[in-house]
Amino acid sequence: MPDNLPRRQVLRTAGALGLGAAAAGALQTGADAVGTPDKVAAMDAQRGHGRLDIRKDPFGTTPDGQAVDVYTFTNGRVTISMLTWGATIQRVDTPDRRGHTKNISLGFDNLPDYAALSPYFGATVGRYGNRIAKGKFSIDGHAYQIPINNGENALHGGTIGFDKRVWKAKVVQSSSAVGVAFTYVSPDGEMGFPGELTSKVTYTLDKHDNLRIDYHATVTGKPTIQNLTNHVYFNLAGEGSGSIDGHILQLNAPKFTPVDAGLIPTGELTPVAGTPFDFNQPTAIGARLRDDHPQLVIGRGYDHNFVLGKAGADGMRFAARFWEPAAGRTVTVHTSQPGAQFYSGNFLDGTFQGIGNRAYRQGDAFAFETQHFPDSPNQPNFPSTVLRPGEVFTSTTVYTFGTK
Repeated sequence: MPDNLPRRQVLRTAGALGLGAAAAGALQTGADAVGTPDKVAAMDAQRGHGRLDIRKDPFGTTPDGQAVDVYTFTNGRVTISMLTWGATIQRVDTPDRRGHTKNISLGFDNLPDYAALSPYFGATVGRYGNRIAKGKFSIDGHAYQIPINNGENALHGGTIGFDKRVWKAKVVQSSSAVGVAFTYVSPDGEMGFPGELTSKVTYTLDKHDNLRIDYHATVTGKPTIQNLTNHVYFNLAGEGSGSIDGHILQLNAPKFTPVDAGLIPTGELTPVAGTPFDFNQPTAIGARLRDDHPQLVIGRGYDHNFVLGKAGADGMRFAARFWEPAAGRTVTVHTSQPGAQFYSGNFLDGTFQGIGNRAYRQGDAFAFETQHFPDSPNQPNFPSTVLRPGEVFTSTTVYTFGTK
């Protein structure tokens, strides 16, 4: 933030960050939290880091009478709002390099729009995120059929997936993080899936602007398949601000899974080298978006699963970093999952408006869904998504918000 910024604007910005007047003066320095751990800690304190807080408010009621709440939690710099409807990230408010805070997540300000219009904005999707060919799969010789809702295929768990369920919520808070643990029990046979699946997804924001998502799932009765992920859409310039073509992406993936005309993987693992899918070096999302590569034609842009690089000793891998040069906001993604679907907002069509009363048009946001590969139940060479009684599925994804 420039040194000559009027004090009134400084105070207004400080208020948006949850800071008091005493801390507002620190905003005028514009200093970044870099250097020694002690220096980082001191600057965190100046900026309001460590002021962990959470509140719960009503958001609406479903037609069958279920109350939906919104939980808003903050570290004094980043603020996350989440709904019990679909365990959905509704807002992510973060400052740019000058301290100006905006919501960078696409969404709605009312429940009816989420129910009727939302293309999975911010939702926790399941039981199986991404596509299953023709909605069919088999486990141990038993065939199952999921309702199709994406052409002739099933997408994100069928016609009424986890994104359209009301999850139970419990506040989780420690000295270093705050958030919400969401739980949903999917009965045997729901949307055609076998077994009773209990999913617990915990979202926590720490003092260093890390939004951590911990997934935990168990099944009873019968083996099942599951592929839980979150479908948050980002525009780092601010929700409703236009195209993300100028966002810079570095994606740690040596290969991707090409798809057929229905966006179902062919089973190949194709090297990204020499293709528009190579983001191993930072590249603008729009730089090759309109190339005549057949995979870009099929997806109307990027809507593909990437095979991520190797995990470290802790099981986590660097997946991607997104940067919007004008405002300077960044989001860096680490995950324990083997893949991620990178989607460049190709099917946003401008027919509805979001939180900021701006129409969302093609290419106005990106999604980066950490997960197992699409159609894995029908692809024997892909990592398995089968979960059996007595087994526990866990995974972790971390979004780190920052500036550059």
